[in-house]
Amino acid sequence: MKLNITVAAIFLTTAVLTAQKSKSVEIIEKSIQAQGGKQVLENIKTLYTKSETVMDGRNVFWITKEMAPNKGSFEIEYQGRIVYKSFYDGKTGYDVINGQKKLADQEEFKDKNYRRHIINSLDYIDPTLYTLEYIGEEKANNKNCDKIKATLVNGKETYLYYDKASNLLVKSEVVKNAEKNSYSVSLYDDYKKFGDVVYETKDTFVSEDGNQVVKIVDLYYNKKISESNFK
Repeated sequence: MKLNITVAAIFLTTAVLTAQKSKSVEIIEKSIQAQGGKQVLENIKTLYTKSETVMDGRNVFWITKEMAPNKGSFEIEYQGRIVYKSFYDGKTGYDVINGQKKLADQEEFKDKNYRRHIINSLDYIDPTLYTLEYIGEEKANNKNCDKIKATLVNGKETYLYYDKASNLLVKSEVVKNAEKNSYSVSLYDDYKKFGDVVYETKDTFVSEDGNQVVKIVDLYYNKKISESNFK
């Protein structure tokens, strides 16, 4: 009798986890559709964004360049000059300061080997990369949201909050990560259409020392980015 109860409990637990995963995939697939659809997002092979923000009281621009599956660069532009750059060439991360390239702390790039697409939602629904769990309904960024826990195969844990009205991602919380110094809370606002893609134009990075607000002033994809940007 005790064995039968244990087996029944196992089957019930498995059924619950399967239902949670299925619901989570459905929510993320709706978000993918809201951003332009799976085919459109899968066809994004390069992405460029230029954003305006304030650092140490100075107006600066953040420039990101990405190439599928996992190459990327980040630049800080001040008064028309690049004052800092870091990039990942697909295998190794580097910093460029005052024109000098040097190896970066590789602990900051541990997630890169698990990237398959530029748009993260496509990776979230890949069962070889992520395990999903539906947590429930919760308020985030003043919106009624569905909360999902996404666990990457390397142990990274992220909570994702999808607006029930628009189906778009409005908040993410990295609560456990293999990368160094990468615990974070981010808010996403003001989605706009760029070509066939719907993308947020305002990111808020939440911090006890004060929030960093970043607003996109330019975005394009599948042009003007090449391998040379990651060397």
